[in-house]
Amino acid sequence: MPDTKSGRPTKYKPEFAKQVVPLCEHGFTDQELADFFEVNIATLYRWKAAHPEFREAIKSAGEIADDRVERSLYQKAIGYEQDAVKVFMPAGALEPVYAPIRERVAADTAAAIFWLKNRRKDKWRDKSETGFTDPDGNAMVPVLNVVKAQ
Repeated sequence: MPDTKSGRPTKYKPEFAKQVVPLCEHGFTDQELADFFEVNIATLYRWKAAHPEFREAIKSAGEIADDRVERSLYQKAIGYEQDAVKVFMPAGALEPVYAPIRERVAADTAAAIFWLKNRRKDKWRDKSETGFTDPDGNAMVPVLNVVKAQ
């Protein structure tokens, strides 16, 4: 299938649908994919439109990356534990001492707020539809004071 109406042959190859999978699983953007294939971003868009298997490979592999980020954001929001190693150099020792530990990473408030604003918009949005709320959080409609010219 030609890349342009002028009939120039396409650089697209069927194996590209398999090549994009690991790239998209690692979060490549469309521009990064275009750079990888050494084509213009517009060419990548044409390939996506013309080759459903290519488009679907990008979409499904991209969802894998998005799922990983979502899990990571959740873990950051609630805090987590991870294995770590402390390195000590005791006085007079010839070699360092490595001590495996279980490290607690504290919850991140900003990540928690971001998560809740996106998952529970009705309870965590910044402002009401009118933009004004009373001290209890109820929406208020502003009253305009109009001064008449004399």
